[in-house]
Amino acid sequence: MTPEQATPYRQQLIAMHTAMLAQMSDQRGGLLGRAEAAADHFNRREDSSAQVATERELEFAIGERETSELALIDAALARIDSSSYGECINCAAPIPAPRLQASPEAPRCIACQEKFEQRQAA
Repeated sequence: MTPEQATPYRQQLIAMHTAMLAQMSDQRGGLLGRAEAAADHFNRREDSSAQVATERELEFAIGERETSELALIDAALARIDSSSYGECINCAAPIPAPRLQASPEAPRCIACQEKFEQRQAA
């Protein structure tokens, strides 16, 4: 993919990155650090220990998903910079434009992504 063809994807990825960082900041109490926001959130006396544990696990899972999503976005931006954007990271086949339009951070073609997900599920 040429740099000109990648420009709209770069813009979309940067917008996604900015939105994800803003969402993470809002969920963690804005200017508060993650530790302070978590301490404030989990120090409510009216909650049962089971409820607090469940909420903590949910927040960690959301945090992991957000971190993973940011990593995918950053990796896609790096592929644009290295002129390998739009190529499957596994088989180097071109990733179809409709796939990139729907998911610009996609690192794999559909066939390789399906194999990847099957290995993850096993």
